[in-house]
Amino acid sequence: QVQLVESGGGLVQAGGSLRVSCAASGRTLRYYAMAWFRQAPGKEREFVAAVTWSGGSTSYADSVKGRFTISRDNAKNTMYLQMNSLKPEDTAVYYCGADTEYVCSGPGCSRAFIYNYWGQGTQVTVSS
Repeated sequence: QVQLVESGGGLVQAGGSLRVSCAASGRTLRYYAMAWFRQAPGKEREFVAAVTWSGGSTSYADSVKGRFTISRDNAKNTMYLQMNSLKPEDTAVYYCGADTEYVCSGPGCSRAFIYNYWGQGTQVTVSS
């Protein structure tokens, strides 16, 4: 069993920065692809960024490319999302997911069904 806990969300002004974290417990996640998704009120959950098990390859949604950076520290069993130049449209609940069944082996794993473990989410609000 894997537990994922997101943290680091909050309220920030447009143009500001925030780093959210996803800490895992119950099993090491060093062998699994992981990703960040987000869901705004009234909208479907959407892909934000993904990282392979080694951290060597990453992929991003076009809407965040150049502003967000996904990374992971396998020694700490933790994944991060550094968000810079935040915009009001980035406001959402941010979720981390882990693919422990090796559904997706390469970079660009952007579909939610790939990830079988999810955290409870952390709210990010960007004011204009």
